[in-house]
Amino acid sequence: MYWINSIPQAQLPLTDRAVHFGDGFFTTARLLDGDIPLLEWHLERLSMAGQRLLFAPFNADAMRREMLAAAHGSGDGVIKALISRGSGGNGYSFRGCETPQRIVSRTPAPAQYPRWRQDGVRLSQSPVRLARNPLLAGIKHNNRLEQVLVRAHLDRNGTDEALVLDTEGIVVECCSANLFWRCGREVFTPALRYAGVAGVMRRRVMSLLPELGYTLEEVSVGPNALTMADEVFITNALLPVVPVRAIDTRQYADRTLCLQLSPLC
Repeated sequence: MYWINSIPQAQLPLTDRAVHFGDGFFTTARLLDGDIPLLEWHLERLSMAGQRLLFAPFNADAMRREMLAAAHGSGDGVIKALISRGSGGNGYSFRGCETPQRIVSRTPAPAQYPRWRQDGVRLSQSPVRLARNPLLAGIKHNNRLEQVLVRAHLDRNGTDEALVLDTEGIVVECCSANLFWRCGREVFTPALRYAGVAGVMRRRVMSLLPELGYTLEEVSVGPNALTMADEVFITNALLPVVPVRAIDTRQYADRTLCLQLSPLC
């Protein structure tokens, strides 16, 4: 099901800038028994992205109502909320585009995620590197071609998820998830200053770690840093926390922190 500005429909005008330039941003939320966990954080990330991308203000209250309406009575699934700058402007210029379009969809939950939560996932280092751009780092904008290519390689090699580096060889994230690893009581996650998506579940896990007695450091390191980890796990709003059982040939068996976090996420 799809809604555009509260109206049930699945067609966007060909003049929309999301079609021509990927001029928009989105968030993907978990639908759990008709509810949307961390809804306010999803709305906050939309607002932050809009400000950084110089969008005219969108109606956040209307977006909240539309997301809740899409979730009502629907059991489990996925709610995606996307903001497009709409139609107008002249070429790349968006002068005159003052009415962002709100697009909400409801789709089934990914079929593989329950299995991932139980069995863990295997990662392989992707040959696709993420470009560095601090202006766009952290935002879940509509330009996802890098992730499309990362996923294409995963489809070919049969691995569950990817370990993705940037063009300088620094660990950033997975294809559709953020990454954490633990060494003793110290937890690490990539600093997303130059590339990557700052996920809502990443924020949730970061907020929980001090309560569980762990320290957290955001780091810029190469993939060798993970070889010494006791435990590795990935997060996104839909998973929400999944253990990594292997990265290429390196095996991981410890799930201590992942088991602590799972009931809280």
